[in-house]
Amino acid sequence: LRRSIRVNTLKISVADFLSLVAPYGWQLTPVPWCEEGFWIERDGDDALPLGSTAEHLSGLFYIQEASSMLPVAALFADNPQPERVMDVAAAPGSKTTQIAARMGNAGGILANEFSASRVKVLHANISRCGISNVALTHFDGRVFGAALPETFDAILLDAPCSGEGVVRKDADALKNWSPESNLDIAATQRELIDSAFHALRPGGTLVYSTCTLNREENQSVVQWLLSRYPQAVEILPLGDLFSGAADALTAEGFLHVFPQIYDCEGFFVARLRKTAAIDPLPAPGYKVGKFPFTPLKSREAAAVTAAASAVGLVWDAGHTLWQRDKELW
Repeated sequence: LRRSIRVNTLKISVADFLSLVAPYGWQLTPVPWCEEGFWIERDGDDALPLGSTAEHLSGLFYIQEASSMLPVAALFADNPQPERVMDVAAAPGSKTTQIAARMGNAGGILANEFSASRVKVLHANISRCGISNVALTHFDGRVFGAALPETFDAILLDAPCSGEGVVRKDADALKNWSPESNLDIAATQRELIDSAFHALRPGGTLVYSTCTLNREENQSVVQWLLSRYPQAVEILPLGDLFSGAADALTAEGFLHVFPQIYDCEGFFVARLRKTAAIDPLPAPGYKVGKFPFTPLKSREAAAVTAAASAVGLVWDAGHTLWQRDKELW
């Protein structure tokens, strides 16, 4: 599988990045659906791992599979300046950081992740990329329709899935695959897309995507939403998203990317518009747990700041240091 990267335009322009890495001899081929995306080839087996390069560690680029750049391209295709955006299942952060770059750190993004361990990775990638317009949350994505009804201009639901599209990179992705598990996953996806649709304002855009290939988790989930709210869902076809999109276009106007089409991971992308308000969901019945972070006392914070400064780590004076268990944030 070809490796690919996305230039982080919050820190460097594409032109300046290409000039910066030109001496390295990297062979960069543009990704058709993302102006900042490139497939990358590097000479030499002893090359420094891509994730260990200074350019990556400093947030100048993000290592991101080319097909996973498609959902954000679709999200912004007909809605170039959304003010309030939600990424329902955000970790590890490839799409959240791509959204932030498209927004130029303006507006606001709610980046949610259900897995506590993956929130840490999401936070690290957001920080590395210099993003300042993101609020992180750690909830089951099914709560937002009731908790924040008709709030967001644009929502990305890159739903948890069976991962059939990534087997070229990870053969273990199908270790627990079964037709029965696909149906269970699809049931959760229907609940997630229903919640996301309720959280979307009328006139807003919802992109539903997965990295799997079966219809149950893809077309059928979108068609279920359409049948549930026939007067409020409009399918926005993606055939003109980029040159060559027609090769993956379904009859409904979705992109169903099989790996052989563009020599990348398999992916599914659907773009929808909410054309009318819908009846609200019942008020959420969950209780917010105790906030798990504690601010460091001034003496402790000063000691940590001094220790960090000694090894070249500096943060803005206005930042607050927090402790959770034995970790500092």
